[in-house]
Amino acid sequence: MKTKSKILAVVEIAVVLCSLLVVAIPAIATEQNQEMQKASASEVTTASEDNFVLGVYGNANEDDTIDMRDLTYVKLIFFGKKPETELADAKYDGKINPLDFIQIKLIIVGKEKELTVVDSADRIVTVRMPIERIVPLHMRHAGTVCVLGAEDKVVGVDKTVIARERIFPVLSKLPCVGTVRAPDTEQILVLNPDLILTFTTAPSPELLEDKLPETVAVIRFDFSRVDYLKQEMKVLGYMVGMGEVDDYLEWYDRYVGTVKERVSGIPEEDKVRVFMERERKDGKEGVRWAYAGKTGYTDLCDVAGGVNIAKDYLDYHGEVEVEWVLKQNPDVITGLSYSGGYEIDDPTGFERYYREIISLPGFENLKAVKNNRVHIISGDFSIGPQLPIGVVTVAKWLYPDLFTDLDPKAIHREFLTRFMRIDYDLDKWGVFVYPETS
Repeated sequence: MKTKSKILAVVEIAVVLCSLLVVAIPAIATEQNQEMQKASASEVTTASEDNFVLGVYGNANEDDTIDMRDLTYVKLIFFGKKPETELADAKYDGKINPLDFIQIKLIIVGKEKELTVVDSADRIVTVRMPIERIVPLHMRHAGTVCVLGAEDKVVGVDKTVIARERIFPVLSKLPCVGTVRAPDTEQILVLNPDLILTFTTAPSPELLEDKLPETVAVIRFDFSRVDYLKQEMKVLGYMVGMGEVDDYLEWYDRYVGTVKERVSGIPEEDKVRVFMERERKDGKEGVRWAYAGKTGYTDLCDVAGGVNIAKDYLDYHGEVEVEWVLKQNPDVITGLSYSGGYEIDDPTGFERYYREIISLPGFENLKAVKNNRVHIISGDFSIGPQLPIGVVTVAKWLYPDLFTDLDPKAIHREFLTRFMRIDYDLDKWGVFVYPETS
């Protein structure tokens, strides 16, 4: 009876399948025949623990890509040979049937009319394809779109992009849509975007997606966390055209993977203890603004093999007393600042912040200060798609002897030339770290 029911199900949707196959068959028939000759139920496996799971519906075997193995896997689910997976429902209609076969085929060749994805706020969003008009609401999102080779799809940007003409020579001239915390929804509607990229946390109680028509997809990605950045990059790649995503991920793995491997053997008791703070300009005495967990900035320390001394003291970030820092006596202090970056060539702002730290009452007795291990890093380049540069930079600060062969400036230059495709002279422009190190 089960077999008969499945046959009837196929017959009922035959008309729909035929119309879809007219589009899909020319591009995919050869590939399907080859794959089906190779694949069997025993050969199709789900993702290993070492890989991220691509959050796109149609990723039936839940690995990091959508390919013919997913088509084979969803067919095996349909015929009762494999257990159903969450992402197998490529059409996102609550059932597994031949429509999912066709949707997977269309995704593989880039001909799908819609795509259902999971963003980093754990929201399931169906996006109308193809995407031609994008509004990124922060420089991280804009930079990621550029890395993926979809810069020509951007129709409006926020103030962080407008203010960074050197790294965004084209996008900085586009219409401004306010800020990520206060987006100009009227201007956004005028620009008629297909896709808006913003952060996972909503900047106000009223969600941006509630102010916009359903035709505008709002995707929430942070592009800052080590655990999520690769998946976010690849999901966005499926939405805007794969572009340079595979090249970028190879570049990312080369540097982040190298750092992870080299620090993996350091015993816990030998790890460098780090105090991570952020510059503040309110003049409040006796306290520092510290980072603890769940931020891209703290990921730099974790991946580089450091121990963030505030990790168990704070849940996220916040104020800590100077006296508490003195008692912890960190080996290294890193300060995050936006007083430098791509548009600033004078290191005065970074130097002032550095002097502020080392001149705090009692800090002259800290190991970090006595051993000249206080460092300032720019928020412009240390997280977002530039995260591997930040990881290598911090790793060299924590374990200089392990990373003598890695040059953060050379890696930064490679990123700007290869992925941003701009002519930016790092020897003349920008302030990214202080003091400068070789």
